[in-house]
Amino acid sequence: MARVHNFSAGPATLPECVLRECAAEMLDYRGCGMSVMEMSHRSGAFQSIMDDAEATLRRLLDIPENYRVLFLQGGATLQFAGVPLNLMRTRRAGYVVSGNWSKRAWQEARRYGDAIVIASSEDSSFDRVPAFPDSVDQTLDYVYVCQNETVFGNMMRDFPQTDDVPLVADVSSCFLSQPLDVGAFGLVYAGVQKNAGPAGTAVVIVRDDLIAQGPALADICPTYLDLRVEADKGSLLNTPNCWAIYVCGKVFHWIEDQGGLKAMERSNWDKVRLLYDYLDQSGLFCGTVRAGDRSIANVTFRTSSPELDDSFVEAAAERGIVNVRGHRLVGGMRASCYNAVSPASVQELVTCMADFEATHAGAAPENATRAGATPTQVTSGSPTDPKGVRSG
Repeated sequence: MARVHNFSAGPATLPECVLRECAAEMLDYRGCGMSVMEMSHRSGAFQSIMDDAEATLRRLLDIPENYRVLFLQGGATLQFAGVPLNLMRTRRAGYVVSGNWSKRAWQEARRYGDAIVIASSEDSSFDRVPAFPDSVDQTLDYVYVCQNETVFGNMMRDFPQTDDVPLVADVSSCFLSQPLDVGAFGLVYAGVQKNAGPAGTAVVIVRDDLIAQGPALADICPTYLDLRVEADKGSLLNTPNCWAIYVCGKVFHWIEDQGGLKAMERSNWDKVRLLYDYLDQSGLFCGTVRAGDRSIANVTFRTSSPELDDSFVEAAAERGIVNVRGHRLVGGMRASCYNAVSPASVQELVTCMADFEATHAGAAPENATRAGATPTQVTSGSPTDPKGVRSG
């Protein structure tokens, strides 16, 4: 059976060559006589896998030496609690609420202290990144942002200026899709199931001085969430998700082979621009995010009615295009164009949209003027414009 065009928001498409390599080593990892899923996490073979994965990730992101790299279970969501438990020393932190995931992180942090919303775009249904304050209270323990809101499809190009206050970021959906200045943050974390591997592991990159004293809320912080302990144990406090780390290491090498993060950024903007260009001229489909805040990872859009949205999802599935239904909170459609999603898959989606629009022209809004226009083609290596054009 042919592989589908998979636009899942996570778990997401993995590079086919990585899948084949994992399949070839399934029964015997490099002469060990067993699978990685069977070997001890305390073995030399697995330690080599861990060491290689970390070293490759450090090269990709140019991670400074005073930052620790942790591979933890629980996904990104566990860090909604892990961040305040480790960093909220005076029990006051600032949160930028730009969508579902940052809102959930803020709600979790309120369990442990005074989590202050310093910016929010909820009043516009998260169709944009909110305007950051010109300055932040320097007595805050940290300022928290979610770089890319997977549900709503908005993404930060820039980050708040926090001066001496540590900046913390959930970078899950953009992780390894473009360069990231790790040194500008006190802590960044990401669920790996978007661009880096299978579900079940989160990467936490944290500056040494922030965890040197142990957790801020030591009286209630579980040992498993104590980042100092995890760092001291080399992510091996307990049995890690060995398989996920193994696959991540292979994906990290694949990204290097593609030319690194700048090459991934060019490729990803090329792919999503194809979709955004079509949406901008469509009479039936419309994007849901302000142009200057559109995501490199998750393109959200809809038609003129929920019923027509459902019809499009069904039509796409008939052509082998799957997982384009929007998140249950917002409906519509969402195409997640992560690193391993091919330009050919994005082209097929746009062609499907054009064909659907041509047969449903009567359902377009009254102000539609360009329904059924022919989509453009992906041009490899075309100039990227991550800043976009701010509108409305």
